Amino acid sequence: MIDEPFRPRPAPGLDRRKFLFATAGAGIAGFLPFGPALGQEAAPAPGAAPAQPAPAFSLETVRNIARDLAKRDYSDDQGRIPQPLRDLSYDQYRDIRFKPDQAVWRGDKLFQLQFFHLGFLYQRPVRINLLRDGQASPVEYRSDMFDYGANNFGGNLPADLGFAGFRIHYPLNRPDYADELAVFLGASYFRILGRNQIYGNSARGLAVDTAAPSGEDFPVFREFWIEEPGADATRLTLYALLDSRSATGAYRFVLHPGTDTQAEVTASVYPRRDIAKLGVAPLTSMFFFGENRTRTFDDFRPEVHDGDGLQIETGRGEWVWRPLTNPRNLRVSSFSDENPRRFGVIQRDRDFGHYQDLESLYHRRPSYWVEPVGDWGKGRVELVEIPTEEEINDNIAAYWVPERQVRAGEGQDFAYRLRSVLESPGQPPLARVVSTRIGSARVPGRPDLPKEGRHFVLEFQGGELEALRPEQPVEAIVTTTAGELRPVIAHRNAETGGWRVFFDLLPDGKPADMRCVLRLRGQTISETWVYLWSPA
Repeated sequence: MIDEPFRPRPAPGLDRRKFLFATAGAGIAGFLPFGPALGQEAAPAPGAAPAQPAPAFSLETVRNIARDLAKRDYSDDQGRIPQPLRDLSYDQYRDIRFKPDQAVWRGDKLFQLQFFHLGFLYQRPVRINLLRDGQASPVEYRSDMFDYGANNFGGNLPADLGFAGFRIHYPLNRPDYADELAVFLGASYFRILGRNQIYGNSARGLAVDTAAPSGEDFPVFREFWIEEPGADATRLTLYALLDSRSATGAYRFVLHPGTDTQAEVTASVYPRRDIAKLGVAPLTSMFFFGENRTRTFDDFRPEVHDGDGLQIETGRGEWVWRPLTNPRNLRVSSFSDENPRRFGVIQRDRDFGHYQDLESLYHRRPSYWVEPVGDWGKGRVELVEIPTEEEINDNIAAYWVPERQVRAGEGQDFAYRLRSVLESPGQPPLARVVSTRIGSARVPGRPDLPKEGRHFVLEFQGGELEALRPEQPVEAIVTTTAGELRPVIAHRNAETGGWRVFFDLLPDGKPADMRCVLRLRGQTISETWVYLWSPA
């Protein structure tokens, strides 16, 4: 499932979205001159003794490269690809398409590789190598790999131009067609897809000082090594070298295609400097508006978003649901934890009628789950929400921040599984919040009520609720850090079989951090709803 119908789209895997907080990292700021690939030896001089066979390639090979690179000053020379490529518009760039018959392993493997051309935002060449029998060989750029459409470069493109990134194809949905499975393109961004999914959320290799006053550093994947799979192999392994002003890194990705495609990620990061905020397993998404809209947009659609909430299963076993917002001002929220079990940006609402969008098909956009492997210790899940006036901007970020300070020269190792799912394999075994609606707390004929008061309506479903009779003493426990809560009411919703909670918040000018959970005779029977209300 590649392109969305009706809307003009780029080549498969490229989203028009500009990554609001990552435009500079999308491939405009940095260049690696071509020559012998990192980790590869140059050809011996004439008459020199024959070189010994290189050891078999492994993750340790990339770690050694990353460690050595971290000891050197960061090189951030501006890439100077030909001017016509640098000046391409979005539509001109999307007119350059890789020829499917040029795909690597086409007809020989279940997996295929296709490549992205340089140009538009993507001006940083990345090295791409193939691994066969433990030995690496570079993939060389050829102009005849591409159909340039209406573009006319006059045959003036360099023979060693290189690529911007690559995509991986696999017969996900039909045995006779290789669907797009994964994309690595721009900075350290990558995406994976499962069956019957279309692109929405994204992942990154690393986040550094996101939303910090000092400004964000955007690491990039500057080189890849992709193992040649067996003819009938159903998993693919690749390695990546990450680089930035702040750190280098060695990554291994093992892709498992399926209904819920999974990427096993193993990484080692080597800081060049002390890092105030290291974001591990970062996710990005878009939230324009939903049923909890607090800003008005002139749009026929009821909701527009790639994800509608941040879900966390804490190390203590608590399930937290935080609905996403499109705020008027930048918001950064933190959720302290120790050894989190999982977190993700979730598209919980799968009802087409709640979107009414035949172009973007938001109800088919996957959720991304991060499941830590091993103990991650103390830290926090951090959520960043950035105001946006257009749905083309990714304005949501979520990642794990270790509590332990990240110091120059001290390596950091972590591993996790990233899942792309429609139906979450990690549903809380409790009642879930299926909608958050907000409106004025004013009541006709009651001029005494303050106009700034807000009325919250939460709908819970699942868990034990459907088996409970209306007279059961279900309580909604609601708290706030600011303002005043008017009487909280919880009752069974006969139309849904769930439970409805509603209450008023009378703000006092300060941001109100609210929580709500359902209990029955002292036992928790729902996940914890968390919401940040701000008067601005």
